[in-house]
Order: sequence, then C-alpha cells, then structure tokens
Amino acid sequence: MGFGSYDESEQENQEYDADLDESDGVSSRENDHKGSMEFDIGASNDELLDRLQDIKEDE
Repeated sequence: MGFGSYDESEQENQEYDADLDESDGVSSRENDHKGSMEFDIGASNDELLDRLQDIKEDE
C-alpha cells in the first residue's frame, strides 16, 4: 500500500462506542485563569509599522 491508501473494508467494520459518560471527559473550567495579563512589546506602533514596511520592501 502506498502513502494515504487504506483498505475500504476497515472503514466498514469500525465499531463506535457512542455511550458517553460525563466522567470520561476533562473539565475545561479546571484550568481557568483568574487574573490579568499585560504585554510589553518594547516598541511603539510606529516603530513596528516602519519595520513591517522595511520587511515588505526587502521582498
């Protein structure tokens, strides 16, 4: 078999367990962040836009 090929009979014989239990999952609220974030980029918007323009001109 080549890359990406498969046996179609494998697709037909798959069994699915649709009996889901809430205890099987992960709580997405488990790792909530309670606080604030700040970003210090160290450059002004004008400096960043000038740098972007330089990069575009170099291409």
